[in-house]
Amino acid sequence: MGLRIEDYALIGDTQTAALVGRNGSIDWLCLPRFDSPACFAALLGTAENGRWQIAPKDPKAKVTRRYRPDTMILETEFRVAEGRVLVIDFLDPPTAELRIDVFRIVIGLEGTVAMQMDLTFRFDFGVTMPWLRRTATGLQAIAGPNAVELVAPFPLANKDFHTRAEFEIDSNDWAEFSLTWFPSHTPPPLAQNARQALARTETWWRAFAGRCSYQGPWREAVIGSLNALKALTFSPTGGIVAAPTTSLPERIGGVRNWDYRFCWLRDATFTLYALLVSGHTEEAKAWRDWLLRTVAGRPSQLQIMYGIMGERRLTEIELDGLAGYEGSQPVRIGNHAYTQSQLDVYGEVVDCLHAARKHKVEALDDAWEVQKVLADFLESNWDEPDNGIWEVRGPKRHFTHSKMMAWVAFDRSIKGIEDFGHSGPVDRWKAACRTIHEDVCRNGFDTEKNAFVQYYGGKRLDASLLMMPLVGFLPATDPRVKGTVAAIERELISDGLVHRYHTEDDVDGLPPGEGTFLACSFWLADNYAMMGRHAEARALFERLLALRNDVGLLAEEYDPRARRQLGNFPQAFSHVALVNTAHNLATVPAPKLRGEPESEAENQPPEHLRKE
Repeated sequence: MGLRIEDYALIGDTQTAALVGRNGSIDWLCLPRFDSPACFAALLGTAENGRWQIAPKDPKAKVTRRYRPDTMILETEFRVAEGRVLVIDFLDPPTAELRIDVFRIVIGLEGTVAMQMDLTFRFDFGVTMPWLRRTATGLQAIAGPNAVELVAPFPLANKDFHTRAEFEIDSNDWAEFSLTWFPSHTPPPLAQNARQALARTETWWRAFAGRCSYQGPWREAVIGSLNALKALTFSPTGGIVAAPTTSLPERIGGVRNWDYRFCWLRDATFTLYALLVSGHTEEAKAWRDWLLRTVAGRPSQLQIMYGIMGERRLTEIELDGLAGYEGSQPVRIGNHAYTQSQLDVYGEVVDCLHAARKHKVEALDDAWEVQKVLADFLESNWDEPDNGIWEVRGPKRHFTHSKMMAWVAFDRSIKGIEDFGHSGPVDRWKAACRTIHEDVCRNGFDTEKNAFVQYYGGKRLDASLLMMPLVGFLPATDPRVKGTVAAIERELISDGLVHRYHTEDDVDGLPPGEGTFLACSFWLADNYAMMGRHAEARALFERLLALRNDVGLLAEEYDPRARRQLGNFPQAFSHVALVNTAHNLATVPAPKLRGEPESEAENQPPEHLRKE
């Protein structure tokens, strides 16, 4: 078996990202964009599909690694009998020049260590073998629109389509490697000085981390998650991808393997709040602006996800020639879920615009007009069936969460009139708000289970309903919310962590099996805090923090039995949830939530938790 998903670390430059394994191998690098087909490496841990490894020749080297404080500069220390060596990996922050630079610096710490470099170039998810040619400082690889140039301080040898180098590093020696992508029709850019790039990159990341306003007990974890979110941001547009990878499985050997290199509207408000309450207003504004540009058009054509440039056509293709991570097939690029209907995204978009307005993010003239158009569309369509928040590939149903988020759209639009002085049909929206609330409480609640259920008339539970008190639909102290939490504790929890729903119920038309969903587990901690169960909230949060890998990263899911992370990695939604829950718990004095009213009827989530 190759490396586990959690054996990787992320480096990024806000235009692309790479995953670096504990063995010193870069096994995933998209060039030049997150969703580009010009992938340097096709699949994690599959050398035949492209990799770049720099490590000691001794395969038994002991490994420790870390990020430099407040940065995404990765430092991996290898210890062998003959000494110690440090490999520093980072992507240089973007400039006006169209290029991407990956730097790998090897520093001798102690003794003399025999090292080796092994580089295999593959483009287009392992399909395309580029043309290689030597240069005065290394070599170039060219295929179609893409070219990369390797600069190496040692002689290179090519054999069996591998480029190799062997060298020794003495104490205090530096060996500097770089790999630069550039458009193949342009001259190669001038090579950059690696040490200067390292200093520049460290200053850039620390400036970002220095703006973090969180001062609670989990500051290091919060900064690490915010850094990951920054690395998953496409800075030219402000879009934030759900993950930089595709087809990492939700169950090892299974078929639930999706492409997550896109931007989900589902994540909109949670992401905005995580950035705003942490002091990153500039990034929050860029995300809000991306959202407005992307959803522009007819409301009936609103999609659940888009490309990082706002692309709408995300055609899904299965790559039959690839074995998949640990045999998990199929490998997919593109995501057919973009064609689905999800009513909840209307609520997410409106809620995001409302949150930006509430937190005084620089206003845009079109924001209220967009919000009005979306609310008007929902008036006639909120009672339609859809595919739900989890993008089930089974039949459309009346998902309870979708109806709840339609209520959110009207509730926030009413507040836009009453709290911010905008104009709109407030009486109509109030009527729609009441109708939807009554409909959800009547049809989404199962009296036998004493819980809200996944869809009208069904018996299945769904962890997305933990959002009810988070969005203000019902207070956390409402008996129906308490009953729903209790039912989720009985039926959807495995080893203390929360499943989204029971996949074995065949609700989505796919074979069963996936891990616990980390974002939902953070939501349960939020619910505990809002219910006054502070010790349980903190214990669950600490448990979730302990699931991060050695450099603080989380995938989408976790398998409590195998004790492995699952799904695409790292996952923005997991890190957004971590940030929001850390803010909530850090500002909640026992036994009562900050700002919690004495009257149960007026009970609302605290500011850092509320999506309202």
